[in-house]
Amino acid sequence: MTVKNEGGLEMAYTKEDIINLIVENDVKFIRLQFTDIMGSLKNIAVTVSQLEKALNNQCMLDGSSIEGFAGIEESDMYLKPDLDTFVIFPWRPQHGKVARFICDIYTYDGKMFEGSPRYALKKVVEKAKNMGYELNIGSKCEFFLFQTDGDGQPTTIPHDKGAYLDLGPADLGENVRREICLTLEDMGYEIEESHHENAPGQHKIDFHYTEAIKAADDIMTMKLVVKTVAQRNGLFASFMPKPIGGSNGSGMHTSISMTKDGVNIFYDAKDEKGLGLSDTAYKFMAGVLAHAKGMTLITNPTTNSYKRINTGFEAPAYVAWSIANRSPLIRVSKLREGDAMVELRNPDAACNPYLQLAAIITAGLSGIEKNMQVPKLVKGDVNKLTDEERKALNIERLPRDLGEAIKEFKANEVIKEGIGKDIVQKYVAIKEQEWKNYQEEVFDWEFSRYFNIY
Repeated sequence: MTVKNEGGLEMAYTKEDIINLIVENDVKFIRLQFTDIMGSLKNIAVTVSQLEKALNNQCMLDGSSIEGFAGIEESDMYLKPDLDTFVIFPWRPQHGKVARFICDIYTYDGKMFEGSPRYALKKVVEKAKNMGYELNIGSKCEFFLFQTDGDGQPTTIPHDKGAYLDLGPADLGENVRREICLTLEDMGYEIEESHHENAPGQHKIDFHYTEAIKAADDIMTMKLVVKTVAQRNGLFASFMPKPIGGSNGSGMHTSISMTKDGVNIFYDAKDEKGLGLSDTAYKFMAGVLAHAKGMTLITNPTTNSYKRINTGFEAPAYVAWSIANRSPLIRVSKLREGDAMVELRNPDAACNPYLQLAAIITAGLSGIEKNMQVPKLVKGDVNKLTDEERKALNIERLPRDLGEAIKEFKANEVIKEGIGKDIVQKYVAIKEQEWKNYQEEVFDWEFSRYFNIY
């Protein structure tokens, strides 16, 4: 009999498999990991003596101590390990190894916690499944490597002065990047490619496409591996969207395709527009474009995010789409016989990957449900169009700052419903406070610019 988990996916591991792997590999320590609504990885660590308790979902956490989770009156929560996420960390000692599970969160009365980002994504994936669709996600995640000082603390000095696709000696990070990729492969992940990006000290790693929940899990694991390997090499890795002014920022381009009965339904050789895209693909893109401004708070969640998407350097600021053109919000990629993917280019790696995918998929499905019509394809660099030209093409601009993004998100009922009201309420409250704190802060630039003048 085939065993399936709550997401409807076939399970690779049983409890007996896990126990055998732990014994065979001399695992002594187990981390039970989960992600909070801000996208930070959290964990509770137990020794192998507590394995049975962990596998029986009896390990607890205090939800009231996790930002955005729960109040003190409903703080007792349980961690339920997803057995398919079991992995042994390659960088730990050969004897007494450390392993991990990614966990779902349950309330004290045994129900899935509505405030869990992973659960929010599971619900959206289930909706797509009920519509007959399977989702495939590919992520391209960028990050910076910075030097550290004599005390091991991070500096703002990039690790190298390399540029796009450079190799050593200009690319001083190639050994670290190789170690990151090999570590991820040791953990069972498929990496399509990696290379030096445009900015000094900037790198990118591309994951092979996979189903949505695993894709989000993979991103969280990749961030942990990147930071761990960088630290082991005396460096500091940052996924901050725009750590260096006047230079490229770091994005997390997200590619999506859908299949039905194993067939890519974004592709259609008989496309009347001659582009090889299906009616379903056009409607999906129409939904994403229609809700792009409303979900920017999720895809670009920090004040710093808007310093990336509003300053050029190939980061999209306008709601448009094209083929083989990196200036609009959406680029159609892998357009070949039998295969087509839609790439959303504005997300950055500061986002919560579970909520990001939940928002994007929700928007795309709404386009299919409501038979939305995609706007006209844009040719050429959308950034070089005049305001009048963009207005004539009905091309809108993404929010310019976090405050505008909050307003757009609060006004978008479709995206809020997809994320879930429990998360929405807490997420908005946190971001409104963040925006207030940002507006009240006096920055070094302001001080250096105005102090002596006035």
